Amino acid sequence: MGTVTTMVRNGVGIRTAQTRSERLTGQIHVYDGAGKGKSQAALGVVLRSIGLGIHTDWQTRVLLLRFLKGPGRTYDEDAAIAALQRGFPHLIDQVRTGRAEFFGPDDITRFDKLEAQRGWDVAKGAIASGLYSVVVLDELNPVLDLGLLPVDEVVSTLKRKPEHMEIIATGRAAPQSLLDIADLHSEMRPHYHPTAKEHGIEGIEIYTGAGKGKSTSALGKALQAIGRGIGQDKSHRVLIMQWLKGGSGYTEDAAIAALRQSYPNLVDHQRCGRDAIVWRGQQQELDYVEAERGWEIARAAIASGLYKTIILDELNPTVDLELLPEEPIVGSFFRKPRDTEIIITGRCKNPPAYFDLASVHSEMICHKHYAEKGVDLKRGVDF
Repeated sequence: MGTVTTMVRNGVGIRTAQTRSERLTGQIHVYDGAGKGKSQAALGVVLRSIGLGIHTDWQTRVLLLRFLKGPGRTYDEDAAIAALQRGFPHLIDQVRTGRAEFFGPDDITRFDKLEAQRGWDVAKGAIASGLYSVVVLDELNPVLDLGLLPVDEVVSTLKRKPEHMEIIATGRAAPQSLLDIADLHSEMRPHYHPTAKEHGIEGIEIYTGAGKGKSTSALGKALQAIGRGIGQDKSHRVLIMQWLKGGSGYTEDAAIAALRQSYPNLVDHQRCGRDAIVWRGQQQELDYVEAERGWEIARAAIASGLYKTIILDELNPTVDLELLPEEPIVGSFFRKPRDTEIIITGRCKNPPAYFDLASVHSEMICHKHYAEKGVDLKRGVDF
């Protein structure tokens, strides 16, 4: 007779695709904080919603309302929005308001208040119409913080939104009364790594933490790369490499499907792993084999220079679970072509050595999530 060992579950586990009951109620999301990824995450959610609408009888329509981002200045997400509009021209409406330069509370002009009100009038009309399934209020948080709109009116309007509608508010300094009505609140907290600067390494971004917005931020970066390529008439190929995701039905599947449908020649997608949660201390031989297979694909892609953006989704927990050694990854990142961007996602307990090479590192802090209140998850937003 062999001895029976008790299994202890600890460390990081990745939740795999599982059949979930769907919620039909749209939620209010707030992404704030000083870190990168807020507008990107909003665009990732938009992409996911579009992807789910493609093969169904309901059609997603999206309003991107951008405060404080008047014409005349370019922003990181402009290219991503251009890619969305080109891929799904009949589904995306965009309105920009505000002046093109940054200003503080002491520099507010009548024009700033009028522009904020113009944007809010559009938002109120869009919310009341019920025509949109997603309304993104980009930079609403600082608009409220600067006092350009009455917070009470904004909050009461958002509370009365149509049941099916998702509303996403982004930007620093969200007021407390907005956070109080939010169903989801993720803070993007920045971390700084002087090593990256010292070595002159650019183009490595890490999105980690327990909050929502990691994979969606990465998908926002993929859209950005494609849009930049279109604008400059250059090939901006994207590779999305996913670890620990051997099954199907994951949160970002629909978004990736939407990307590949619109840009089949620009987006490659590979996944590896078992269709199961991998727990520390319970790793199977297949987990190591699959993790290594994924890294071989990623390593070759990085070295090739063929891809301008490479998303390494869930690499952090893969390394944290010791399914891959850190040294080859660090070496590969050191030698990457200058103009190749690498986007790494996933939570982890013990930050791997390559975190020191990141020029952008945002930790998603989960302050509030509707799943904790027993609200069912919604197809297109959560999975």
